Amino acid sequence: MMIGAWKKKAKEFFTPREVFYLLTITILSLLLPLSFLLLATLSGAQYYLQTLTLFQSYYSPQPFPYLFHLALNINPCILYFLVSIVSMGTLIQGLTGKITLFSELPSKSSRISTAWILLCAFQVCVGLGIEGSIAAGLYDDDVSSFGTERSLLSRMIFLLGLHETTHVWCRMVVRPVVDDTVFGGARRERWVERVGLAAGLGTLWWWRLREEVETLVLVAQVKSEQLMDVGIGDFVGWWLYYLIVTIGMVRIVKGLIWIFMISLCRRRPTTTTIEVESIQNDDKV
Repeated sequence: MMIGAWKKKAKEFFTPREVFYLLTITILSLLLPLSFLLLATLSGAQYYLQTLTLFQSYYSPQPFPYLFHLALNINPCILYFLVSIVSMGTLIQGLTGKITLFSELPSKSSRISTAWILLCAFQVCVGLGIEGSIAAGLYDDDVSSFGTERSLLSRMIFLLGLHETTHVWCRMVVRPVVDDTVFGGARRERWVERVGLAAGLGTLWWWRLREEVETLVLVAQVKSEQLMDVGIGDFVGWWLYYLIVTIGMVRIVKGLIWIFMISLCRRRPTTTTIEVESIQNDDKV
């Protein structure tokens, strides 16, 4: 009986519709970490273009395609704003335990419409930025690497915060849109979706994100050391990096508190039993 039930569940899960749903959820959820990768790449490209302008008499750079200039001048402003909204919502939710993203909207249809707008904005910005970066050859050379690596602990805390932010992005924006489109209503989140999200984020992190994302911090530091103008985008990138680190630290603290509370609850029955036995012994005496 149990084998037949497991076979039935497996057949229901591996239908083309379910597989398409899982792939769509995973790919759209990776738009957020891809935004961090794109912002880091464009930030490094802006720094090198700014340094090349100081040596135009000695070196004349090759002209970049128009698509790259469009992505370099427009995408960072919009993406910084969009990513900041999701990141701040994740931090507030981690501190208060309440869902704040889209919670003040009056109806379900307005929440889904807002999620559609936010998702489409991310898709257009990330797609345009990646196409422009590839056309300019930014992913062929290691142009955004500053030769400095942060500690393993800071990287792991940032990855933890990025995973939490990506999970909130998936739950608040991606899943309502995909659920309404594919199934016409909300569905309960399953463990396989979390596994797919973690696997996709881990692959992206190991491929390039773990090295490129530190550019958001290093650009502002290098510019200040070289007495160059630190722009608003450089400051926002620096602030956004440490905002994700703060989200990771909040998650670690909450995990430690949860472990402490569980260990405390397990010790209470033992303490109570010892107290009862001592009272019984005193009564006998």
